[in-house]
Amino acid sequence: MSGQLLALAQLLFGWLPRTVQTRPGEWLRAAMGVAGAVACTFWLSSLLYGSTTAMILLGPAGASAVLLFVVSSGALAQPWPVLGSYLLAALVGLAMLHLPLPEMILGWQLVTGVGAVVLGMSVLRCLHPPASAMVVVILLAGDLLSPLGGWLVLPIMLNACCLLFCATLYNNLTGVRYPKQAPRGDLHHTRDILPGQRVGFTEEDLDRALEKHGAFVDITRHDLEQIIRDTESSALRRKMGDIRAEQIMSRDIRTVGPDTTVMQAVRLFRHHHVKTLPVVDSDGVVQGITSLSDLLAQLDLPLGRILPTRINLWRDQPLHKVMTTPVVTVDGQTHVVDMIPLMSNQGLHCLPVLDNGRLVGLVTQTDVIAALHRDLVSHLA
Repeated sequence: MSGQLLALAQLLFGWLPRTVQTRPGEWLRAAMGVAGAVACTFWLSSLLYGSTTAMILLGPAGASAVLLFVVSSGALAQPWPVLGSYLLAALVGLAMLHLPLPEMILGWQLVTGVGAVVLGMSVLRCLHPPASAMVVVILLAGDLLSPLGGWLVLPIMLNACCLLFCATLYNNLTGVRYPKQAPRGDLHHTRDILPGQRVGFTEEDLDRALEKHGAFVDITRHDLEQIIRDTESSALRRKMGDIRAEQIMSRDIRTVGPDTTVMQAVRLFRHHHVKTLPVVDSDGVVQGITSLSDLLAQLDLPLGRILPTRINLWRDQPLHKVMTTPVVTVDGQTHVVDMIPLMSNQGLHCLPVLDNGRLVGLVTQTDVIAALHRDLVSHLA
């Protein structure tokens, strides 16, 4: 008997998921967002359509709020699934209530309505589970909602729009980007993919894997790709050892001040054969960074027309008017694997290294290439 109980306990504990990778602070953030969005939705719906209608439709809205604030990066929580599924659920529910369909008992109406909504969401690529609950609510509370008639679509879509507005505002204000969008990869306005994506798996590999999987995956395609690339980066960091910014950075660096003129900066570029110069104040705090491309971009002259007056104005212009800011920086403990994407994907020629906000070094593309070469040689040896 004790053996059977032990086996049952092991089975039940086996159903428990692994430890979640989120922090308690994120739990509190999401809970506050859900509570606020549900309260706002109920208040607005009550104001426009009465408390009875608002209470009837609040259940699916609460379920949607969990997706929008807790798993906002999921494919099921994006704007089109919410809007499309709610509209589809409203139309199917109205059809089951008002169209001259054959006599059906309530149980068959529920089964047919839920099945139709799930099939429609799959075809329209707007899968959102609370929409199936919306159909059930409409059919069960048909008598209470009948005064609205075909206008029932409006309070349902009002709930969807209110939830999306709250999710977009709250998530972005609390540091969670919503809705999820794949970042632009055409840095140089060409059809080339980002340098960091040219080695390893390709988009075609990911498409084939998803097609082979063949089932619904509650994650956006971009997030899945990012998770895989982060895993590769973690594995590469483990294999490459401890190559940090403080080990490979240049320490005797040339800087300029915010009031340095363009011509003075050009002389430094020519004398030291560098492509970028950090702009720092008297306390050594980085204010910006300037490069040859930044300076040439200010000299936007029509082809064949050289205006001496404009050239003189350009020469005497202070750098604080043409420098790039804010500056992407790293600290001394940043691993080389984390610096490579900043340079390759964002097109940065160098990365200032800060210590307590003060500039202590500069990591250039040449420094990174030399470090990777030494690491490769050591592995071959």
